[in-house]
Formats: sequence, C-alpha cells, structure tokens
Amino acid sequence: MVKFPEAEARNMQNIFVCKKCKSKIRAPTMKVIQGKIKCRKCNSKELRPLRKK
Repeated sequence: MVKFPEAEARNMQNIFVCKKCKSKIRAPTMKVIQGKIKCRKCNSKELRPLRKK
C-alpha cells in the first residue's frame, strides 16, 4: 500500500486521544501542549497523539 503525505496528514495530524475515556479530538498541537484543550466527554486535559500503525 502506498502512503501519500497528503492523506497521512489528513488522517493523523492534529488528532489526539483522551487518556481516560479514549475519545478522539482534533485540535492544534500548540493548544494541547499549553493545556487549553480538554476532552468533551470527561473534561480531562490528559491527551496523547494518535498512534501510527
């Protein structure tokens, strides 16, 4: 399978996963690092980047 940079950026970039409830959130990286983004479900600020397979 060929990986296109445009498709990989669309599918993987700026997507984070909540460490508590495992829900996905699309947000800018800098806002997540600064702690301005929180989970919609559980209001947690503990987010991690989406894992590449």
